[in-house]
Amino acid sequence: QFAGMWYVTAMASNCSIFLKMKDGMKSSITTISFTPEGDLVMKLIWPLLDKCQKFELPFQQSRQAGHYIGTSAQEKRDLLVMETDYNHYAILHEVHHSETEPSAALQLLTREQDVSPQLLQKFTELISTMGLTKDMLAILPKSGEC
Repeated sequence: QFAGMWYVTAMASNCSIFLKMKDGMKSSITTISFTPEGDLVMKLIWPLLDKCQKFELPFQQSRQAGHYIGTSAQEKRDLLVMETDYNHYAILHEVHHSETEPSAALQLLTREQDVSPQLLQKFTELISTMGLTKDMLAILPKSGEC
């Protein structure tokens, strides 16, 4: 039910790289799929500067429903699906456990590029409960670039 294409329409993070780039960012597309073992694979396409940057992030299913763990050489990531109705929106909380710069992010994914004001308000209200502030929020404008 959760698999398929989503738009990243809003994001809040305390990651320094994100904070430097957030004002120039545009909405990206993420495709979520699952392996037969139940692990989650997130494929992202971000319009960055003048090109489309592709990322693939594998996450292993944890024992807890909706919680996935991603590990790479440098860092460990926790991905938690906080809320979703499967058809219209999902709110994801991601924590990077990095020795150099640990960070947290909240992402609003929607099936359509348009996001309702009510959903945006709900997302905005969640930001402070996650230890983030409103100045870390980027509402990403639509992009037809990638």
